Amino acid sequence: METILIVGGRPETLVKARALGLRVVFLQHRDRMMPGHVEASDALFMVDYTDWELTRPIVDAIHSVYRFTAVMSLGEQAMETVGRINDRFGLGGTPEAVSTLYKDKLLMRAHLAEQGVPSAAAAEISGAADIEEFGRQYGYPVVLKPIDNTASRGVVIIERAEDVAAVWAEAVGLRERDDLVLGQFFPVGRYLAEEYLDGPEYSVESFSFDGMHSIVAITEKYTIGVVESAHALPARLTPEMDAEVADYVRSFHTAMGLRDGVAHTEIKITSKGPRVIESHDRLPGERIPDLVINAYGIDLEQYACAAPFGMLPVLPERPVATRAAATTFFRGEPGVVTGFQGTEKVLEDPDLIELDFFVRPGDRVVEVVDNFDRSGQVIVTGTDTAAAAATADRLAALITVETVPEPRP
Repeated sequence: METILIVGGRPETLVKARALGLRVVFLQHRDRMMPGHVEASDALFMVDYTDWELTRPIVDAIHSVYRFTAVMSLGEQAMETVGRINDRFGLGGTPEAVSTLYKDKLLMRAHLAEQGVPSAAAAEISGAADIEEFGRQYGYPVVLKPIDNTASRGVVIIERAEDVAAVWAEAVGLRERDDLVLGQFFPVGRYLAEEYLDGPEYSVESFSFDGMHSIVAITEKYTIGVVESAHALPARLTPEMDAEVADYVRSFHTAMGLRDGVAHTEIKITSKGPRVIESHDRLPGERIPDLVINAYGIDLEQYACAAPFGMLPVLPERPVATRAAATTFFRGEPGVVTGFQGTEKVLEDPDLIELDFFVRPGDRVVEVVDNFDRSGQVIVTGTDTAAAAATADRLAALITVETVPEPRP
């Protein structure tokens, strides 16, 4: 029996690995244990896997006993640890140096410039004066974002020089907060400024096999400010633009050094052509994998478990969708959640895949400033992208998150 070490993640990943006939050894952070983790593991170890000095002796002991021949994770906070394990035992998966390029947005920009891949100008920021200088050089809008974070946290589009001081003060304030969701995994530290990219936004879901990059899906992305509000796939692109995006992303992954595994790459189709916003050597979030399954019949999570062992066929360079799928997020008014309206009609819809609430009665709803602040989403299928997107929007509009004002202290 082949053994896989899985670092972090949800129980469903472990279940899929075991269904393939793999022995599953699971390494999880104690703060991220979920119902089902224990039952889905053949062996389970708890450690702060973001701390390599703590994790290394545990992994050494696990390997001496279980002799795992592959390690994987689908969680961004674990990818550098997975790279270190690959390096330490010569497992052949993505090395730490490549995982770091995907995680560190400033390093990624510098590396792409060295490799000659069209990208965007970027510079590290240590104060408001640096942003103002960047704006003078590249013009406004300027994008300010943490070098290493997630879910659009701390991302601000600065429209004019007059706004710089206030935006920087707010950015610095994020560093001091101890109430951020997953803050122990994604603390706000260094910042960078980036050249603003015009045009519509997409994400590209891919899987690589020994350097061959299969562009599984191109996903339309919709935002309100910097917060993602909806996704739909397959993206409605001309054949020529679809091919241009696919070729660009393949070139991007080759330049980054990615050879195997799943990736999620966010791009814009600008007036100068496709340009990367950021990319991750992990599964996409936002339930995009469920959209891919329903439109393409391809389970990227299953492939991530199976590919190191050659258990599933190599995907074609550009799979063809048989249906479409979409998701729309909904928001509640700030306050304390008391209940929900409209769920019955949503649950009756034949095209609904799932209605997913992120909040429960008694939870707080706050002003939406990043992806963690949304209240839920509807996930649907359809005969084509337009139909799926329209259904998702219609069903999301039926949901009301009922709130009452928070009591004053």
